[in-house]
Amino acid sequence: MQLYNSLSHKKEEFVPNVEGKVNMYTCGPTVYHYAHIGNLRSYIMEDILEKALRFEGYEVNRVMNITDVGHLTSDGDTGDDKMLKGAKREHKTVMEIAKFYTDAFFADCEKLNIKKPDTVVPATTYIDEFIRVISTLMDKGYAYEAGGNIYFDTSKLEKYYVFNDFNEEDLAVGVREGVEADENKRNKADFVLWFTKSKFDDQELKWDSPWGVGYPGWHIECSCISMKNNGEYLDIHCGGIDNAFPHHTNEIAQSEAYLGHKWCNYWFHVLHLNTNSGKMSKSKGEFLTVSLLEEKGYKPVVYRFFCLQSHYRKSLVFTWENLDNAVVAYNKLIEKIAPLTKDSAGDIDKAEYDRLMQSFRDALDNDINTAMAITVVYDVLKSKANAATKLALIGEFDKVLGLDLIANAKELADNADSVSDDIPDEVLELVEQRKAARKDKNFALADELRDKIAALGYEVKETRQGTEINKIN
Repeated sequence: MQLYNSLSHKKEEFVPNVEGKVNMYTCGPTVYHYAHIGNLRSYIMEDILEKALRFEGYEVNRVMNITDVGHLTSDGDTGDDKMLKGAKREHKTVMEIAKFYTDAFFADCEKLNIKKPDTVVPATTYIDEFIRVISTLMDKGYAYEAGGNIYFDTSKLEKYYVFNDFNEEDLAVGVREGVEADENKRNKADFVLWFTKSKFDDQELKWDSPWGVGYPGWHIECSCISMKNNGEYLDIHCGGIDNAFPHHTNEIAQSEAYLGHKWCNYWFHVLHLNTNSGKMSKSKGEFLTVSLLEEKGYKPVVYRFFCLQSHYRKSLVFTWENLDNAVVAYNKLIEKIAPLTKDSAGDIDKAEYDRLMQSFRDALDNDINTAMAITVVYDVLKSKANAATKLALIGEFDKVLGLDLIANAKELADNADSVSDDIPDEVLELVEQRKAARKDKNFALADELRDKIAALGYEVKETRQGTEINKIN
């Protein structure tokens, strides 16, 4: 398998530290609000990577943190704590906020067919581990205390800017949005490992430490959680491209200073989901969540399909028109698969099965090329193989793609058998009006149109596959 490594800026043959086994780490969410669909694009692509590795026969141990403390509004260790900001917004405690939005995050993941990682660790459960590692960094001379906080000393490294050869003058304090001067730092690139003093005093979560009562910095948690659960040698570290600097840069600095050797061999970064106005975020424009997509009548699996039609290393532009195009393409794909579910008798054509399976593997092995992998699904449908062979292939492919292809195709085929072909045009017109009303979130009108449809002797309901129309007996 060839993977693009952000550390080397090139595709490399993936070779794990231990043959047949992969230790994988994913930067998890900061659970102060719902995840927007831009965040979730990264988790979809990381899910594809994990499933592709399992598909290739690797044993995968995937670890993910939940950030419920320490992440400030600027990744450069300034601003308010995001968890505290969420708690104030909703007049709840930080831990109530963390529990609610952690559950919401995994509910969204389930809707998008994202597998839950093998190990999930809230940062607040590893405080003793953070203190232990920070103490070791201080003993080794890589960290210092100043103004009540503990900082990592980047001047002790041979190279700090590992992902890019930055010119330090270009990274002067204040250049990055939200970064303010911290007079306690010896070097402007230094970062906080432990806070006892910050610009705000109402931090809800604090713990005793050798340096005073305080709380951990954001960057230390991922290093400690990964090293505790994946060991000293990590194969793949995943995250959004915006985490490369400073978060992942700082993770490498502190992890390798602590360990005394290289920590992670491959860095897998997913590019942004953009809108027409730029990078998607929680602070500007319409807050696009999975729930909002559902309210507008879109199935979450179609958003997953939309993401897989592009490569993870390309920025993807989200518009409602683009999502509508994905709906059309997905529904046509399901319609092509549906007849196969009714006529799947016969033996599997091994030669054709092996040929097409290899094409699918080739797509995955080429830096997780999901667009090419979906093309192979169409190649299967166009092939001369029998229905049994086609269904077997699509079923195997979907273990990685996670698009519910056969389940939705079977539901479509079953519904086609049960729905009368003689639905009046008046009913069909009302159904289309109801779809438009639901998409516009005009649910009062949608309910009124449903009642009109019922008065004409038909019921309408939403299924995973779409709108279903049945004659009332």
